Amino acid sequence: MLIDFQDETNAVSEQHKELVEKLLTFAGTEENVTSEAEISISFVDNEQIQVINRDYRDKDQPTDVISFAMQEVEDDEMEIVGEGLPVVFGDIIISIDKVKEQAQTYNHSFERELAFLALHGFLHLLGYDHMNKEEEQKMFQRQDDILGEFGIER
Repeated sequence: MLIDFQDETNAVSEQHKELVEKLLTFAGTEENVTSEAEISISFVDNEQIQVINRDYRDKDQPTDVISFAMQEVEDDEMEIVGEGLPVVFGDIIISIDKVKEQAQTYNHSFERELAFLALHGFLHLLGYDHMNKEEEQKMFQRQDDILGEFGIER
């Protein structure tokens, strides 16, 4: 899987990017995602993610992670499939400020929180959601399973 990283904060180390890349590659294998799949991950601050959250979700507050799936097709859209073209799953945007805040709040490492949010965003790109209790249970259980199998514990 090809992952394009954009660090708008200049605060994410190469080791942290490598952790995310290894985790999402592992998750992709677990979820039967083609190795030619492409995703983009942007690391931003609270101010930047608040603007995105406001403009795209009508929520004028910072959040921890936002995903924009490219594979979702709305009722009025036409699906575009090209043979031999890479599968672009979409974009994941993570607030590094929130990673730091939530790691401290939940009393675990920066690495664990970064991995959790990256995986959470990735699962959204694959169609997982938490709009109701049943979906939430399925998604959160899958997150816990993948993180555990990868070796990241609370």
